[in-house]
Amino acid sequence: MSPRITVVGLGPSGLDRLRPDDLAVLEDPAATVIVRTAQHPAAAELAARRDITPCDDLYDQADGFEAVYDAIVARVLDAATAGPVVYAVPGSAIVGERTVPMLAAAAAEARIPVGIRPGESFIDLACAAVGVDPIANGLQVLDARSLPDPTPFHVPTLITQIDTPLVAGDVALQLGRTLPHDHEVTIIDRIGDADGSVRTIPLSELARSEVGKRTTLFVPVASVGILGLVATNRILRLECPWDAEQTHHTLVSHLIEETYETVDAVSRLDAAAPDGEADLGAYAELEEELGDLLIQVVFHSTMASEAGAFDFDEVAEGIRRKIVNRHPHVFGDIEVEDAAEVIGNWEEIKTIEKSRESLMDDIPAVLPGLARADKIQSRVAAVGFDWPDAEPVFAKVEEELDELRTVAGDRDLATGELGDLLFAVANLARHLAIDPETALSRSSNKFAARFRIVESLAVDRELRLRDLSLDELDALWEEAKELSVEP
Repeated sequence: MSPRITVVGLGPSGLDRLRPDDLAVLEDPAATVIVRTAQHPAAAELAARRDITPCDDLYDQADGFEAVYDAIVARVLDAATAGPVVYAVPGSAIVGERTVPMLAAAAAEARIPVGIRPGESFIDLACAAVGVDPIANGLQVLDARSLPDPTPFHVPTLITQIDTPLVAGDVALQLGRTLPHDHEVTIIDRIGDADGSVRTIPLSELARSEVGKRTTLFVPVASVGILGLVATNRILRLECPWDAEQTHHTLVSHLIEETYETVDAVSRLDAAAPDGEADLGAYAELEEELGDLLIQVVFHSTMASEAGAFDFDEVAEGIRRKIVNRHPHVFGDIEVEDAAEVIGNWEEIKTIEKSRESLMDDIPAVLPGLARADKIQSRVAAVGFDWPDAEPVFAKVEEELDELRTVAGDRDLATGELGDLLFAVANLARHLAIDPETALSRSSNKFAARFRIVESLAVDRELRLRDLSLDELDALWEEAKELSVEP
């Protein structure tokens, strides 16, 4: 007999749910029946009626699912060389069955015809059980072992293959990042069986719930995460008097303030972060400040959407495309040797994109002084106008300091020389891979913390700072240094 492969979906439960013609294919005595797993009600019933070849043994022998799938495809193809083969899989043959497209591709290469009889999907029964119309309500179906990050919940969601307590715990942890612990979810187990169950629990109980080979989780719509933030901001524009009266210009001061507060939060992290041991307290502060900054981006995008200009998704997609275009060594066929070459390519691409006449174009004049100096120096360094290392920059700082010292009595000249000194210091910071604004902020924080200790010591000793001599103040300062903890 000529080789032929027929793929049959066994549906979500027993053989009684199969169509008669699908059942007839499974019972054809002339065909070899191979089932992906015997751990399924229909497969178990079929095994009681006729000989079948399960592939459960391959799961025990292979390392990883891809190796298992390759072995299953090889077994089916090998059997097909001797005659017709029926390959039976749980549920629908076209929903979540990785082996089916792999088998179809391999069979086409071997010139073996393949027919697919999809069968009933568990999705139909699950939607009926929770009252969801996948067209009217929308629906996303996710694999518990490869949840997207971030995971959106703007439409009803089914999470499949929650087949072990470990997977259930991982899913609970992922969902708990955005969903409240009391958010109700529904565990759908052995659907289609007489003893199948559908039970609703708070998310906090998921990790401790009993799960099995055919467990699926239903998560109702939740306005959380980035999509929830966008939706919430749109509601506020309609219903909150303060939000409704804002314009792009009235929010500028808030944008600047939140940016500086984010920079301040970054300065509290260790200089090597994210390497090294994470300071969770500092990261919690950064998380909050990043949220405050993000709402400014969302707010401006919402107002731009009202004007018919663009929306938040277009902002995100615009920067995504820009990043891809500026990383041809990652997303294209350009090869680079080091980070310096990456920066050089980056500036060349930006020059083309923005039609610059000079590298000095589009550097905002409103940037803080040190940040602007760093930006200017980075631009010219990208085309090679830079010292090879930090040593000559140290010498330049010393030179500028000497020049400042010689004109210190002349305010106008000293202003220029002080600017040159600060410019050289910013260049030194760049060569040392240190952000000058962050470094200055950290030192300011350190000074402020120590001076608070000085004030506290003075209060404890009933002293007034203004009554103390400089030597006495210095003594308190040295004491404060001993008592303070370096950030």
